[in-house]
Amino acid sequence: MSPLVTGEAVELELRHARLASRAVAFGIDVLVQVVVLTVLYAVILTQAEFDTALRVTVVLLIFILVVIGYPVLFETLSRGRTLGKLAMGLKVVRDDGGPIRFRHALVRGLAGFFVDFWVVSGFVAVIVSLSSERGKRVGDFLAGTVVISLRVPQPDTGLVEMPQPLAGWAAQLDLSGLPDGLALAMRQYLGRYPTLSPGPRDALGERLAAEVADHIGAPPPPFTPPWAYLSAVLAERRTREQVRTVPPQPPAQPPPHDQAPPSPPSLSGEQRPGPTPDNPFTAPG
Repeated sequence: MSPLVTGEAVELELRHARLASRAVAFGIDVLVQVVVLTVLYAVILTQAEFDTALRVTVVLLIFILVVIGYPVLFETLSRGRTLGKLAMGLKVVRDDGGPIRFRHALVRGLAGFFVDFWVVSGFVAVIVSLSSERGKRVGDFLAGTVVISLRVPQPDTGLVEMPQPLAGWAAQLDLSGLPDGLALAMRQYLGRYPTLSPGPRDALGERLAAEVADHIGAPPPPFTPPWAYLSAVLAERRTREQVRTVPPQPPAQPPPHDQAPPSPPSLSGEQRPGPTPDNPFTAPG
C-alpha cells in the first residue's frame, strides 16, 4: 500500500499489485492467447493456396497481432482489465488513479512485447518490478500507469451512512456500472473528509461525483453536495450487497381469522415525517 496524490493535491491510498498476483494474471492471459493462436493457426494450415513463405508471414503477423492486440484491446475496452487481471482482481490505472485510455494500453502492449516479456523472456519485467516500490514494469513507467489490487481487505474508514433526503432517490439507481476501484476512492475520500482542506476537498468531491454520474447515469439531485451524493451511492450499494448475501426468510404466517392484525404504532409529533429543511445534510465528521 502506498500513497497516491491526486491532481487536487489530496493523498489517497492505493494497494499495488505485486509480482505474484501479476504473474498469475499474466499466465491466464497467455493461456487465452495460446488458445486463440491455436485456432487461428489451425485455420491457416487448412488453406492449400498458401505457399510456405506466405504461410510463415501470416503466422508471424497473427502472432504479433494477438500478443500485442489482446492486452491493448481488453485494457482499452474495460478501462484497465484483461481476463487474467479480472480473474485476479487487478486493474491498470494511471499514476494519478484515473482510468487508462487507448494510448496507455498501446504503450504497455508494445513495451510488453518488445521489452518486458516476449523478446527477452520476461527477465526485464521481473527485475524491474521487483526493484520498483510500486511493482511497475517498463511498460508502466513508459505509459505512466500502475497495476492495483481491488481485493485486498479494506481498512475500516467508518460506516458510510445514507443521507435521509436521498434515500428514496438512491433506491431507484442502477449501480451495476460502478467500478470497484472508483468505490474504493469514494470510501477513502469520505473517510478522510474531515481532515482535508476545503478547497482541494471540494474539488476532489466534484471530480468523483462527475465520474460516478458518468458510470451510473444519474447526476446528483439539485442542490446536493458532492459528499452527500457519494454517501448515498455507497450506502445504497452496501445495502444491496447485504441483501444479496442474506438468505431469504420464509414468508410470515397470516394471523388467524379471528385475530385482527396488529395496528401500526402511532408516531409522536417529533417522530412524524415533515418537510425537509433548507439544509437537510450534515457533513461527515
